[in-house]
Amino acid sequence: STMDSFKKAMAAIQSDRKVALLGAIQPLFEASMYTFVFMWTPAISPNDEPIPHGVIFSIFMMASMVGSSIAGRLLEGSTPVELYMQYVFGAGALSLFVPFVITHTSLSEMAADKDGKLLFTGQLEILAFCVFEACVGLFWPSIMKMRSAYVPEESRATIINIFRIPLNLFVCIVLYNVSLFSVATYLGMCSAFLMLAAYCQMQLYKLVKHDLPVSSYETIEDSTEV
Repeated sequence: STMDSFKKAMAAIQSDRKVALLGAIQPLFEASMYTFVFMWTPAISPNDEPIPHGVIFSIFMMASMVGSSIAGRLLEGSTPVELYMQYVFGAGALSLFVPFVITHTSLSEMAADKDGKLLFTGQLEILAFCVFEACVGLFWPSIMKMRSAYVPEESRATIINIFRIPLNLFVCIVLYNVSLFSVATYLGMCSAFLMLAAYCQMQLYKLVKHDLPVSSYETIEDSTEV
């Protein structure tokens, strides 16, 4: 029954810290991603400048495909997914912090002119957003591998749905109160979420690194010494 599935999922979350960490990581990243989907356009054209939305979106999709390709190479290699995802979340956090920095420094200027031509600030933001899209491409295959390794299959869907409740609440609150804060502030909040995801990923790696294949761990140690 539904209640039995819920009880099994809660028991798995409470008994295994790895499940709880993964359960926190995914909604933290997804909340940032879905907020970004709604916020990238006003970030680049705050005054409805006629920017080339189609071209920019295509560039974002190419960046995401590059991230997915990189993930494929990494997953086939010796670097543990638990390790490199720390840096992916960190890079994503820095990329979404760029609009916040621009807004609160001397770089704060129009991202595009009235004809839709991107100025330096707009180009910088698009570059940062491409980095985030590459992180999105890296995220999906990597999180799927970690879920299959640590989240019990019989309760996987229920566990994921439990942790998506706060994700959906956050996205709904943002959309309902979008006028309360600036776009840069919302993206800064997403940057904080990604930093928290990076911290959770670091804790997950500490828990599992001794259980990783010896060859992978030795490769990490050798690269660190070099």
